[in-house]
Amino acid sequence: MPKIPECDRCLLFARNPYLVCAVHPTGPNTDNCPDFRENPNAEPEELWEPEGASYYNGELILQPRQRLTPEEQLELLDAHPLFTGRCPRCERPFPQYETPPVHWDCLECGWMDDAV
Repeated sequence: MPKIPECDRCLLFARNPYLVCAVHPTGPNTDNCPDFRENPNAEPEELWEPEGASYYNGELILQPRQRLTPEEQLELLDAHPLFTGRCPRCERPFPQYETPPVHWDCLECGWMDDAV
């Protein structure tokens, strides 16, 4: 088994492409190493985060879009077909669905919902 992520921070890590460490030359046999010794001089692991994303438990998660201002929220409530049942441009009524559609695009005037 190859080295595990903790190997890079271990005092026993060989920093050699052919040898993981003196205790486990080919790497530990499990996901955790019983012989792990934290290297106090090891640089902390830095996870690069692109804008609009964060790491949670080692997994990169995309963040939802920024919150709307109160004015934008009111405008959305007053105009969006999800709340009004009508196209905000031409007032064409949308059919009623038990589960609302993901995209609200008007076939009459070409208005497209780009909020999502």
